[in-house]
Amino acid sequence: MAPKVLVSDKLSETAVQIFRDRGIDVTFDPTIGKDKEKLLSVIDQYDGLAIRSATKVTEKIIAAATNLKVVGRAGIGVDNVDIPAASKKGIIVMNTPFGNSITTAEHAIAMMFAVARQIPEASASTHDGKWEKSKFMGVELTAKTLGVIGAGNIGSIVISRALGLKMKVVAYDPFLSEERAREIGCQKVELDELLERADFITMHVPFTEKTANILSAENLAKTKKGVRIINCARGGLVDEAALADLLKSGHVAGAAFDVFAQEPATENPLFHLPNVVVTPHLGAATTEAQENVALQVAEQMSDYLLTGAVSNALNMPSVTAEEAAIMGPWVKLAEHLGAFVGQLTDEPIESIEVVYNGVVTGMNLKALDCAAIAGVMKATNPDVNMVSAPVIAKERGVELSQTTQDKTGVFDGYIRLVVKTATRERSIAGTVFSDGKPRFIQIKGINIDAEIGEHMLYTTNEDVPGIIGTLGQTMGENGVNIANFTLGRSGPKGGAIALLYLDAQPPADVLEKLMATGMFQQVKPLQFDAA
Repeated sequence: MAPKVLVSDKLSETAVQIFRDRGIDVTFDPTIGKDKEKLLSVIDQYDGLAIRSATKVTEKIIAAATNLKVVGRAGIGVDNVDIPAASKKGIIVMNTPFGNSITTAEHAIAMMFAVARQIPEASASTHDGKWEKSKFMGVELTAKTLGVIGAGNIGSIVISRALGLKMKVVAYDPFLSEERAREIGCQKVELDELLERADFITMHVPFTEKTANILSAENLAKTKKGVRIINCARGGLVDEAALADLLKSGHVAGAAFDVFAQEPATENPLFHLPNVVVTPHLGAATTEAQENVALQVAEQMSDYLLTGAVSNALNMPSVTAEEAAIMGPWVKLAEHLGAFVGQLTDEPIESIEVVYNGVVTGMNLKALDCAAIAGVMKATNPDVNMVSAPVIAKERGVELSQTTQDKTGVFDGYIRLVVKTATRERSIAGTVFSDGKPRFIQIKGINIDAEIGEHMLYTTNEDVPGIIGTLGQTMGENGVNIANFTLGRSGPKGGAIALLYLDAQPPADVLEKLMATGMFQQVKPLQFDAA
């Protein structure tokens, strides 16, 4: 059955057609996004939801979305999506962070020009029939120092445009390396130095706990007298009241804002001040940008629903279509390793470590981590998936870690999973053979070669004669067919294990008969996803 997608906001017909061309059953109704009750009543019918900013994907909507797998936001801002609730439900949330990058960067440059030359005020004055040439004395951008807070995708485009205007550029970004700074043509500095040196300051960072009020009253006071400040990123990055005071005192010569702490902004401390340029969140408002993000979100959602490829997700590692094809068996192996340990563990888990060895270390390890953690967590919560499992694990206080190793042993690559509780540690390793089938290759340090099936039986015992016969006879007498049988031991007379691949799950009384023989320390039926 074709996946079903609801487009609840205004997307272009071209974008909607992409869903159709990819074989998606799409419903295009841009009125639903503003009708909460209508959306609530129909959302359970859909695998995907494509939105802009009008649709509010609340916790209540997510709770009713019993089949929803992905929410795609045409644009960068996802303030209208409850991402934690979506993550717990296992719903991927995607955005399109690059579709409007050029448009937003160009708007910042335009706002910088506007405030440097007081263009809006001069335009209004001239429209009124005045001719006030001497009143609107501006400043050149050439040779001025531009301070860029945030040198990511949009910030780097702004830097490129500013260099074309012959400006000097300093940038503050904790994630900016010296090499990258040289590559894009700016000087990396700390925030205090940027504030002291910049003639113009522009911000290109998301709104987070660390960036909230980054231009506080204290930091604004550190700026050079006559500075001009541009914000086309996110509201809440600047103390607007403190900035208004500095504009009135003349310390700040001008400001240009496209975003505000409260939106829609019908009133604001910056409104009606001289040489303050304001626009109603127009950063992404060009025909090209709106079309680009719509087309991009349609392609991303279709890729995920049809091939499992994940791109620009906010709560899941990205996996390309090519990676999905190559990594598929390894993802399944990671899930199986997790499922094995999860089904054997009946006490609270304290830590999960995933160890990658050899060729697998070059793969998308974040995605493999998610698969392994999901396998473990499904034992107690069948509804978890690769999106929700890490969130739930962290909520339960489980410490998650990852280790990589160069190739050791006879296998080109393998994954080992180590799970610790308060009383014990369990480990299991597996690999993918050339036939694309995952195999268990070690359990409790004991080497094996076990094919993985939907129904399995795991036993532990002392290495004594009669184990194989007892298992085979008991299964045969009770009509349980054995498809494959794998044994392993630590050494003669030491600990031993058996893994039986069965055609069906053995009844409880069969397990009781095995334990009643006194030959086994543990008899545990296991189930693995056959898909």
